[in-house]
Amino acid sequence: MRRCCGWRGVVGLAVVMLCAGTVWADDVTDSINEALEYYNAGKYSEAVGSLNYAAQIIGQKKGGQLEDFLPSPLDGWSAEETDSQAAGAAMFGGGVSASRSYFKDNASVNIQIVTDSPMLQGMMMLFTNPALAASDGGKLEKINGQKAIVKYSAADREGTIHIMVVNRFLVTIEGTDVTKDDLTAYAAAVDYDKLAAMP
Repeated sequence: MRRCCGWRGVVGLAVVMLCAGTVWADDVTDSINEALEYYNAGKYSEAVGSLNYAAQIIGQKKGGQLEDFLPSPLDGWSAEETDSQAAGAAMFGGGVSASRSYFKDNASVNIQIVTDSPMLQGMMMLFTNPALAASDGGKLEKINGQKAIVKYSAADREGTIHIMVVNRFLVTIEGTDVTKDDLTAYAAAVDYDKLAAMP
């Protein structure tokens, strides 16, 4: 009985998504309609598969939105095209991410934005416990008005910056053969106010 009630909730959610004023891509609505047909036919496994596919497509669209927040290369730098991924719960706990790599001579920087991932919980602990962050070699700093955990080795010319945005987004900036100024400049280039306002 519980299983049946749970399915009613899932199907009800699908109906709400279909009836909402938001315009969804055909592949999403087709998958949701397909899931309803499978459910009505008692094919629950197939219904789950169709709903998961729709969720994956929606996640990919969200990843595409995150790409818009990856900055342009700084002066004298070049950059690869942006890339985004939407991983299901079975892969690394799930989550949506977008990333971009930047290059200048031997230096390289990668910026990644992650959301809807269980890994955010662990990072939030570091931001709320400075001693825990310091024990891992990180230092708390403010970059562009945001709290940041910065780890940088001047000897190795490499480092990592983590920034948590409204407890929903984790921005990670990693650099190799870079100065700390360059690493910080890329961290500051992200528009955190617009990212925080993303629906």
